Amino acid sequence: MDKNELTDILNSVASGALSPDEAALRLKTQPFEDFGFRELGFAKPDTHRGIRQGAGEVIYGAGKTPEQILEIIKTLQKSGQKRILTTRLSKTAYEFLCDKTDIEYYESAKAGVTGGLPEKRTKGTVLVITAGTSDMPIAEEAALTAEFMGSRVRRVYDAGVAGIHRLLAHKDDIMSANVIIAIAGMEGALASVVGGLADCPVIAVPTSVGYGASFGGVSALLSMLNSCASGVVTVNIDNGFGAGYTAHMINTMNL
Repeated sequence: MDKNELTDILNSVASGALSPDEAALRLKTQPFEDFGFRELGFAKPDTHRGIRQGAGEVIYGAGKTPEQILEIIKTLQKSGQKRILTTRLSKTAYEFLCDKTDIEYYESAKAGVTGGLPEKRTKGTVLVITAGTSDMPIAEEAALTAEFMGSRVRRVYDAGVAGIHRLLAHKDDIMSANVIIAIAGMEGALASVVGGLADCPVIAVPTSVGYGASFGGVSALLSMLNSCASGVVTVNIDNGFGAGYTAHMINTMNL
C-alpha cells in the first residue's frame, strides 16, 4: 500500500463513504511488499502483520544470507516497524549487521533485536522452566520472544525430574505464573510433572537433546503429546519462538 492509497482510505472514512471497520479490514488485508532482487523474489515482508495480529513480522535468520536479512530489516523499518526480532541468527550474520543497523545480539538465544526491548506491559508472568542446562538455548529463544513482545518473564533452569526436588523448590513460581513454558529433551517428562502442579496453561517444548533413542527430540515430542496432565499443549521440536509467542498471547489476556 502506498501513501496515495492510504490517503484515499482515510479520506473515505472522513467523508463517510467508508466505515472505520471497513477501512481497518482493507488495511489488514494488505498482504506484503515484494522488494529487492525482484527477479529472484527472495522475500516478501509482511508489513501489515502488526495491524492484523498485534505484533510485527519476525525474521527467521537460518538459511538467509546476512545481506538478505539486512534488506528485510530495512524494508520493515521503512514500513514503520520500530522493533524487529530475528531468530536463529548466527554470530557471523550479526557481525555483518551490527555496524549497519541498531541490532543487539543475544548469543544465548541466537537471536537479534533491532530497536530494543519494550517496557513490560503485562501483569502476569511467563515462567520458563528447563529440565537441563542443555535445553537453555531453546529456553532463551522462548524467553526473549516473550520479552520482546512485552511479557514479564521468569527463568528456572536445570530443574528436571532426575532431581525433582529442584523443581519443587520453585513450586511458588509454578503456582503463581500466568503461563508456563516447560522445555525438555530426553524423555520429556518435565511437562507432565509441571502440568500436574500448575493451574495455568503449560506449553511443552520438546528439544533435540538426548541420546540415540531420543531420535532428535521425537521421543520427547511423543511423550509431551501424550501427557496425561490437563492443560498441557505441545509445540514442535526446538520451537522456542513458537512457545514464547503463544505464551505472550495467553499472558496478555489478563491485561
